[in-house]
Amino acid sequence: MNQSSSVESVSSQLITDLQSLGLRLVETEYGVAGRRGGAGPSDHKAVTLGGRTVMIPISTASASLSPFVADSPDAQGNSLIRRDGHTVATITFPRQPRFYGLQTLDGIPYSHIATLHAADVLATTVLQSCIRYSNRQKSCQFCAIGQSLEAGRTILRKTPEQLAEVARAAVLLDNVKHMVMTTGTPNITDRGAAILCESAIAVKAAVDLPIQGQCEPPDDDSWFERMKAAGIDSLGMHLEAVTPEVRARIMPGKASVTLDRYMNAFDAAVAVFGRGQVSTYILAGLGDTAEAILAVSEQLVNKGVYPFVVPFIPITGTPLEHHPSPDPRFMRELLQPLGVMLKQAGLRSVDVKAGCAKCGACSALSSYED
Repeated sequence: MNQSSSVESVSSQLITDLQSLGLRLVETEYGVAGRRGGAGPSDHKAVTLGGRTVMIPISTASASLSPFVADSPDAQGNSLIRRDGHTVATITFPRQPRFYGLQTLDGIPYSHIATLHAADVLATTVLQSCIRYSNRQKSCQFCAIGQSLEAGRTILRKTPEQLAEVARAAVLLDNVKHMVMTTGTPNITDRGAAILCESAIAVKAAVDLPIQGQCEPPDDDSWFERMKAAGIDSLGMHLEAVTPEVRARIMPGKASVTLDRYMNAFDAAVAVFGRGQVSTYILAGLGDTAEAILAVSEQLVNKGVYPFVVPFIPITGTPLEHHPSPDPRFMRELLQPLGVMLKQAGLRSVDVKAGCAKCGACSALSSYED
């Protein structure tokens, strides 16, 4: 193994370990503020490691027990990560974005409308509510979409005008490169596609910014054409879990949208957005075996869908707050063959126009692609 590949291998392993085990910070109020609650990534903080910005859990129960500890930053903003007293890496923290200091004419802070993810991604939950959230018999057991709303850190419904205003500011002031628009599910028909369309139209009229839209598969495949026409460049439809039994247990309401419907929707969406421009979030550690995740991922890759596999991180205040995160070894045994699979299929995160897979901060997956 040559030196460069060895360094990359160590970096991949370290990112995987940090994202599974979390990080204890001596000083938490540095860089971009960590996020609690909301649509995710929650209870995380952005750190830059080896030139790559990743999201690391810092506010979870498991993070409080992590063997990784980050010192207070020095005068240059560098912080040493130690494990068992030994230095394993140097990190920095992305600075607080300038647009966070602004507010709308009616007094709403820009940070309540959209937030910075990683180093250069603008993210918003257009509708901070879901038809299932208030009913724990139907809601996704990991979901914290209502927490940030209850805490007063966001607003229920971001208007197209507000999103356009904040997106333009984020590009001009903070050099944001792409935008993620997700939404709680408002109904069982378009499942959020209509909200995403009107939002994307407004943003694209204000600023040239690649956009990923995220929603459940709508009931009518014609929505994919409408979303594309509205200015959405890539699409995320998130499975989270890949086997019927785990889906029924972890997301009893969302499981009513069957795996067959997802697979058919992926085919229809790829026909519109193109190969590699449709992705899905898969949470490893909810109960699906590595074999099951890899089998479904192979199906997805063959369809031209990017399976963005991330370690499940429990969020405080949810029914799964005490559920363990996956072991780092489990994640490495999953991400290594998946990275090979993606490379062989020519699906690369850097080629995605916008969204979670392009950002890659919530998973070490992209570091395994090469």
